[in-house]
Amino acid sequence: MSPGERRWLAFYASNRWSRNSELIVTEKQMRVRLLDLTPHEMETQMAVWGQPAYRARQVQHWLYKKQVSAPSEMSNLPAALRDRLAEDSQIDLLVPVTETASSDGNTTKALLRLDDGQLIEAVLMRYNRRRTVCVSSQAGCAIGCTFCATGQMGLQRNLSPGEMLGQVIHFERWLQSNTPDSGGITNVVIMGMGEPLANYSNLWRALRAMSSPDGLGLGARRLTVSTVGLVPGIDRFAEEGLQVNLAVSLHAPNDALREQLVPINQRYPIADLMAAIRRYIERTHRRITFEYALMRDINDSPALAEEMALLLQGLLCHVNLIPLNPVTGSPFQPTRREDADIFAGILRDRGIVTSLRVRRGVDINAGCGQLRARVAGSLEKGVL
Repeated sequence: MSPGERRWLAFYASNRWSRNSELIVTEKQMRVRLLDLTPHEMETQMAVWGQPAYRARQVQHWLYKKQVSAPSEMSNLPAALRDRLAEDSQIDLLVPVTETASSDGNTTKALLRLDDGQLIEAVLMRYNRRRTVCVSSQAGCAIGCTFCATGQMGLQRNLSPGEMLGQVIHFERWLQSNTPDSGGITNVVIMGMGEPLANYSNLWRALRAMSSPDGLGLGARRLTVSTVGLVPGIDRFAEEGLQVNLAVSLHAPNDALREQLVPINQRYPIADLMAAIRRYIERTHRRITFEYALMRDINDSPALAEEMALLLQGLLCHVNLIPLNPVTGSPFQPTRREDADIFAGILRDRGIVTSLRVRRGVDINAGCGQLRARVAGSLEKGVL
């Protein structure tokens, strides 16, 4: 078998998520994608190259602990292996296209290009003691939430484990370059473009690498996955064993309104969703978070707050109210601050633990899919 054929087989094996998608295959894509490999797969790859198993651990140390961008930086590897890695493997799966920062400097959004030209977004949010990266799990999204910019794009494809990990590593390097004394990433939320539970296997490969001491070492409790409510995925999630946090994007307390905002509710209505959530809590004994994007005169009334409180009564849960980040030209606009305070107050008065999130990155199109939509439009017009 020729070296080119070996590279193609390695690429195909590590891209199971793409077999049903049309690909533009380049020489770069035919290389072994190191961030996509589990520790066992890395050992197997080293064996194929005639290397001992411990070389796999060394390579992964350079990838995850040092966040190197080239094999030449892996100084404790023999020169022959560094050369082989340079010729037949790929580290970075994402190319930065553009970056925007909020006026307060605490939120930075990056638009990143994948090997096949698809564009995805990742966001860094800096708080007093936390540095959180919001990661995309798909290029586009098939769910079609009516108020979400990504939902209007449709689904292009799932992201690989390495493409999800690469977003965290991108901002690890960003912090090292821009704020070297601030520390690294402390938390990851899978709340960017896409529905994570629709890319389940790749999601969990990425989560295990993020939480592993031999990977990014973040710890499972520092990871949060947000789903719109795919019931089979929630049931699987409860069986995984790692204490990764689960958040559900609810946005409405009844089927009539939720179906207008979140079309998947027609397949998994609120009664089925709440039953899955109760099974999850019973199985894991972990609190679940409900995300609720407050939209002016749509889902922010006191009556809906009362209905929400009744729906969640007795559950081990937390409600995270989020004034909507508006999409240009959309009829969906963020709630008024006074209405948000009233909504939150009603939930708290009914015994529901509730937080009202400070809006981040409104001035930089930090809402999911907004920067991609703007830049994609500029590319089509030849502006960028």
